[in-house]
Amino acid sequence: MSAAQGSGAPARAWADLPLAPGTVDRANSLALRRSRTLDTSTALLDHVIRHAENDPGRTAVVDGKRVLTYRSLVEDVGAVRSLLLARGIVAGDVVATVGTRSLETPVVFLALESIGASYLPVDPTWPAVRVRDVLGRAAARLLLDYTGAEEVANAARSAATSENVALLVLPSERHCHEVPRRGGSDRSHETRYTIFTSGTTGHPKGATVEHQGMLNHLWAKVHDLSMTPQDSVAFTAPLVFDISIWQMLCPLLIGGRTIVISDSALRLPRWLIAALDAAEVSVVELVPTVVGWLVDEVRRAGGTSLTSLRRLLSTGEELHPGLAARVLDALPDVAVINAYGPTECSDDITHHVVTEADLVRDRIPVGSPVDNTSLYLLVQEEDSWRAAGPGETGELFVGGLCVGLGYLNDLEVTGRAFFRDPFDPVSPTGRLYRTGDLASFDAGLVHYSGRSDRQVKVAGVRMELDEIEAVLSRHPGVERCAVVVSGDGDHSELVGHYSVLASVSPDELQKSLDAVLPSAMVPRRWQRWDALPLTQNGKIDHRALRAAGASSREETS
Repeated sequence: MSAAQGSGAPARAWADLPLAPGTVDRANSLALRRSRTLDTSTALLDHVIRHAENDPGRTAVVDGKRVLTYRSLVEDVGAVRSLLLARGIVAGDVVATVGTRSLETPVVFLALESIGASYLPVDPTWPAVRVRDVLGRAAARLLLDYTGAEEVANAARSAATSENVALLVLPSERHCHEVPRRGGSDRSHETRYTIFTSGTTGHPKGATVEHQGMLNHLWAKVHDLSMTPQDSVAFTAPLVFDISIWQMLCPLLIGGRTIVISDSALRLPRWLIAALDAAEVSVVELVPTVVGWLVDEVRRAGGTSLTSLRRLLSTGEELHPGLAARVLDALPDVAVINAYGPTECSDDITHHVVTEADLVRDRIPVGSPVDNTSLYLLVQEEDSWRAAGPGETGELFVGGLCVGLGYLNDLEVTGRAFFRDPFDPVSPTGRLYRTGDLASFDAGLVHYSGRSDRQVKVAGVRMELDEIEAVLSRHPGVERCAVVVSGDGDHSELVGHYSVLASVSPDELQKSLDAVLPSAMVPRRWQRWDALPLTQNGKIDHRALRAAGASSREETS
């Protein structure tokens, strides 16, 4: 059994973290943690059914002119559940889903949860090569297509056929033969979903989350954002990003409203503002780049919009003090929350409400731990780890309910990031996750300092530069290559550097990457070298490449 396939994963799946003497007591004394008793065993659908019983006509999901009440949401879940059962889907199965962000998305998710199956979103814009890779690695039993248009999901359908994965196209007309009933069983250790992220080997890796981790995060959002049934939450995230999970599900946990924001509305700030205002959205989460566009538009409009908004979360990349200051100035009645967390730990592990005092800092804190999360700082010295001292920068490790199961069907990669928890003998998961992020603790807050490896976020998309390089190096005309990030914050972009064995243009390289990688991972700026600069030990000098990219003219594809 894989370390990511449920609560029955053997203990030997988790390696011991080598610690220097005295590290356990020292790390525990300096750790940041927060505990709260929460119900993380009940099915989310059981909460939805309760809302439907108490107030069946209450609005649950709004998607443009389409509206689902809590009663109709339960009925739609029942209809999709019947279709899945008819195709032989049972508890523990991985079901890949391809569709656009829509009213159907939470219906599909809840139908899978009702069976005990695991949700795996696939982006309809992914090339067939990547979809085949994901379906094969996940050992998916079924591809559920709810795009509503065959041409949109052609690559995914083709990939399913080549991988011998069954296909179910969700019909627009369907009937609920049996309304789901509340179960009452403990769902804590069911595998709830998998999000595939960029991997260092040139292949994606599937971060897998348990039900208890997901529910803990949903409740943490409810408490930290003071959410009530009167809240309307914007569902803005691409479905292959972990933040899409809480955006679409958290309102349904408490009887609130999920507001689907279309891709078209996200193209222009004024269109996004109009969509948020029309739906009276009270909570929205966006990457800093979009936050900046939004705030600039609010200021141009004279501050008469977003009157229903009370919480704005920034995520996906660093929120700089200058942008935070613009937000607080333009939206004085809106609380700005800096959110941080890895997909492997059920999404956000810290929240921080930005204050005026933060604006004079060099970097805004990412905050304090969410409920039932423990954070530790360790420093690696030779073959062991010691606790970072007060104020010292170390690598951030995470324990508690939030820690996921590992990477789906990949024990080797899982073993490099997930360990037995040596710090908490009663840990609800028994697992510790190594984030690869550098941070320091000060006055109960986490201060993020950057990555210890080469994982980056560009325009809110998390990726491994090594994965892009691995794919690029396969081109027959490329001798050596490297990909770096040029610029900072809103202005960051990927730059591809390469030397050649045979004549090859940036257009050719871009097309070769477009056929395999998501578009966000394909550089649009390129620089050709006779020979890439090297360090003294013969490795490619990434620092020199970043400096060259900032000072010289690149070829643009």
